[in-house]
Amino acid sequence: MRRIMPRVMAKARPGAMPLPVRQDVHAFTPAPVFDRWGQDAAGVRALAQGDNVITMFDVIGEDFWSGGGVTAKKVTSQLRAIGDRPVEIQINSAGGDMFEGIAIYNVLREHSQEITVKIMGMAASAASIIAMAGDRVEIGAASFVMIHNCWVLAVGNRHDMAATAEWLGPFDQAMVDLYAARTGRDAKEVARWMDAETYMSGSQAIERGFADALLAADTLTVEETAAASDRSVNDLRAMELQLVAAGATRTQARERIKKIKGTPDAAVEATPGAGAADWSGFSGLLSTMRS
Repeated sequence: MRRIMPRVMAKARPGAMPLPVRQDVHAFTPAPVFDRWGQDAAGVRALAQGDNVITMFDVIGEDFWSGGGVTAKKVTSQLRAIGDRPVEIQINSAGGDMFEGIAIYNVLREHSQEITVKIMGMAASAASIIAMAGDRVEIGAASFVMIHNCWVLAVGNRHDMAATAEWLGPFDQAMVDLYAARTGRDAKEVARWMDAETYMSGSQAIERGFADALLAADTLTVEETAAASDRSVNDLRAMELQLVAAGATRTQARERIKKIKGTPDAAVEATPGAGAADWSGFSGLLSTMRS
């Protein structure tokens, strides 16, 4: 059995990534990733936090459903409050808006002190980009890193689709370059992993260079109340993406889901201790859409 040795030296952070000029296109996490996150990673948290810790236990980008989300603006403010000190980033996220993830990555890589990233549960999609800003990356044995090509929701004729595909190409290549620089792996190999929408366990992530060492098991816990709340909100996010993929606008999708919920407000309680929302009658419709 091959023994995976932890890496003790911090790596140089890769260069900045390009941000899109077009503001009308957003790159999202595919709905099945939210399902996987709900099954394997919901509610995973750290047992302890210091005053130099930034937690990312939410969707990347502003979130309509919870009223929260991890944004570059928030991370910039948190870094300013921490000051010129080493920073620890705790991640358990299915991802979200890839371009917001790039913006957060760019903010983090400019920090003057060492950044330690701890992957607790999952760093998928946009969250995996953020994780690459760490000088040192630690991951739970049962945690995952997930990478894939840029995934967007777009409408139009074949010419529009061709133009969008051409526009997306450089961003996929930028992600390939980022992962290859961090891992030391061949760019073609990384591109194949992205094409396959690859999940890597803790040991695989270390072997392939996406992480440096395993987190001690006794540093992690599963908060059941947070897990139930996380799953409820993720069901809403997944349903929204399913409806948009079927041809609805995001506004139409959200209005339809709000009617199914039977509440006038979009945001749901998603804070620890608040308890899970009541989605009676909602899960059946979601299962039908997924089938």
